Amino acid sequence: GSGGVLSHAPRRNQSAMMLVDAFLPEGVTHLAVDSIFMMPQLGVLAEVHEDAATQVFERDCLVHLGTCIAPVGTAKPGKPCISGQLTFPDGREETFDVKFGDLLVIPCGADEKVEAMLKPARGFDLGQGKATAVGCQIKGGVTGIIIDARGRQPFEIPVDKDQRIECLNRWIKALEAYSLN
Repeated sequence: GSGGVLSHAPRRNQSAMMLVDAFLPEGVTHLAVDSIFMMPQLGVLAEVHEDAATQVFERDCLVHLGTCIAPVGTAKPGKPCISGQLTFPDGREETFDVKFGDLLVIPCGADEKVEAMLKPARGFDLGQGKATAVGCQIKGGVTGIIIDARGRQPFEIPVDKDQRIECLNRWIKALEAYSLN
């Protein structure tokens, strides 16, 4: 992602939340942001010196936010959506089960590559077919690994005011996007 709103967000988790909510990535998607809004200028530099532009972009501009895992499908809130196991470079393993309508963030540094075995529930798809397990390597970032089980058409926000506030607060808390008092 690029642009002033993403580059200047007070917290990187807010940039990740904007990208996920706006683009609704499906399957397994690595998220990154142009930290200093330099892409337009580097595009011009690339016409003169492509290698220099690439190096500046990769070393100084690009901030890896993490990976978003987002199954496609729908269910009633609270029903099983996705489970999985992550194996980190240091050998530790972490398992997760995420219900439809929820977000989970698992810390994972930008320099970590994690082996993942992801199992979408019946009726959900990560790009290989409904309920088909996917094994892949994913990369961490300053936000970590985001498992987004809110649906993708776009996700539904409750109409009832109290339910909507509770739901939005739960998502904001999961991503640590703001300080809730």
